Amino acid sequence: MKTLKKIVFVSMLFLPVIALAHQPRLTTTTFTQVVDPEISKAYYGASLSEPHVYKISSANHFDLYVNILVPDIAGQSKDVSFNIIKTGNPTPIFTGDAEKSEWKKLSEPFGHDNYWQGPEYKAKVGEGEYTVTVWSKNPASHYSLAIGEIEKFDFKETVNTINLIPTIKKTVFNKNPIDFILSPIGAGYILIMYILAFILGFIYRFVVKKVADKKLKSDVASGAPIKPSRNIGFKDRLVRAVIGLALLLWAITTTWSPILIFFSGFAFFEAIFSWCAFYSAIGKNTCE
Repeated sequence: MKTLKKIVFVSMLFLPVIALAHQPRLTTTTFTQVVDPEISKAYYGASLSEPHVYKISSANHFDLYVNILVPDIAGQSKDVSFNIIKTGNPTPIFTGDAEKSEWKKLSEPFGHDNYWQGPEYKAKVGEGEYTVTVWSKNPASHYSLAIGEIEKFDFKETVNTINLIPTIKKTVFNKNPIDFILSPIGAGYILIMYILAFILGFIYRFVVKKVADKKLKSDVASGAPIKPSRNIGFKDRLVRAVIGLALLLWAITTTWSPILIFFSGFAFFEAIFSWCAFYSAIGKNTCE
C-alpha cells in the first residue's frame, strides 16, 4: 500500500497545480509564523472571532507583499481588514481598512472559486520582524490572506495543495468538495489517477496471462497455449461499474482520496475490458 501511495503522489506532479499563484495554507490558530515571506502563500481562515496574527522575520531586506481577499459567497461581507507593524515601531506601516478600500471581483479558474480582492501592500522593506494582523467586526467572516509574490511549487506543495483544496472548499467557501471537479486541477487529477489505474491494470493483466500461459503449456497435452481475453460476464461488469462510480462519488464528495480514485479507475478498467484480476488468480470465468 505504501508503494501505491508513492506512485499515486508522483503522478500528481503532472497536474496543473503550478498555475495556482499561491501555496495554500489553512489557518486553524490565532498565531502563524510565516516562513519565506517572498514565496507566494494564501492563508485561509474561516473564523475571525478574534484577530489572526501572522509573524514575519527576516535577517535581510526583502519584498513584502500582502493582500486580503474574501470569498464571493452568500452572507460574506467585504469587512476584513489588516495592518502591518514592524517590531519596535507601534505605528502601523500600512493599514488596509476594509471600509475605506475598493474591492474588486477576482475569479480563480484553477480552483473554480470567486473572490472579492481588497486592500494590498507592496514594498521593499528592511530586515527585522513584522506582524500582519487580520480582523473583522463579524466573527463569522472568512478570508484569504496572500503573502509573497514568487510562485513556487514542488512535489511537497503539490501534494499539500491536493490535500487542502477539498477542506478549503468546505470550510471557507461553504461548498461541497465535489465542486473541485469543475476546475482543471480537479478534473486533471481524476484523469491522471484513472490513466495510472489503467496502466497498472494492463501491466498486471499481462503478467498474470504470462504466468497462466506457462502453466497451460505444461498442463495441456497438445501444448497449445490458451489465452482467454475475458473472464467476467455482463452482470459482473455492471457490478464493477457501479463499484467504480460509488468509489468515485465517495472520493469527490469527501477528501478526494487518491487511493479511492485509483481503485475507482481500476474497477472501471475491469468493467470495460471484461477482466477481473481476482478471478484470473483463482481461475474463475463468468463469461457466457
